[in-house]
Amino acid sequence: MMEEEKWTLVIVPKTGFFKLDLGELWRYRDLLVMYIRRDIVTFYKQTILGPLWFILQPLFTVLMFMFVFGGIAGISTDGLPRPLFYMAGLLCWNYFAECMNRCSDTFNANQNVFGKVYFPRLIVPLSIVVSSLVKMGIQFILFLFIYLYCVLDGGATDINSYSINEYACLFPLLVLMLAGLGLGFGLLISSLTTKYRDLRFLVTFGVQLWMYATPVIYPLSVMQQSHEKYMWLIIANPLTSIIETFKYGFLGEGIFSWWYLGYSFLFAVLIVVWGMITFNKVQRSFMDVI
Repeated sequence: MMEEEKWTLVIVPKTGFFKLDLGELWRYRDLLVMYIRRDIVTFYKQTILGPLWFILQPLFTVLMFMFVFGGIAGISTDGLPRPLFYMAGLLCWNYFAECMNRCSDTFNANQNVFGKVYFPRLIVPLSIVVSSLVKMGIQFILFLFIYLYCVLDGGATDINSYSINEYACLFPLLVLMLAGLGLGFGLLISSLTTKYRDLRFLVTFGVQLWMYATPVIYPLSVMQQSHEKYMWLIIANPLTSIIETFKYGFLGEGIFSWWYLGYSFLFAVLIVVWGMITFNKVQRSFMDVI
């Protein structure tokens, strides 16, 4: 009688509808680090300016916003210097948008790998969320330089009108919420695109429209004063309170509410759970072909 073979790893079907093995993610931490390093090093490896694009892209966008929305349209910035106001909104928005856009393409971009070798599929979107933090960190430094320039240049009548206050300590929580929203929506869209492939063509367009429904280029106070009947729609956007809290903490202007922030936090938790449940269900189809 032949002796039973000993295996170092046995892959079995998931028994529950939602089962997230955090221990498995930890065992594959080297792969996570490799994906993060790959995203950071190779993203701009064959470009001339390299990581400088992390600075030039938001800088040119701020200049365009200043010309169009600040100059031509004359939209208020709550008395704040225009480059500082726009950069504060873009800093948060760019991180969310990049996480969502790139995570939403997880299955389409990695379907060949997913169909040939086993590893926790969640490694890929998690690496995107973490590697995008590097880009956000560089842009945060740019924001601080703009802030320092406005202070030294006297861009406002009263320097204290855009001083940093204690609510700036919420910044790590705001980043976590942005990451959760970007990851959750990204996982959900990525799972849906495996069945409805034309959905991915709507993502980029939808994200652009979403930015105009978020107080990035205008302060929430403008909506409150002139379009009060639409305030509920803007507040329902979970990104609204996050961006407003960031502006309130670092610039001293904006509308801050613990209720609004609590709603955004709860929304982020729910969308992450929903995204992971859907993602976990879809990834089983890739397991079947291994």
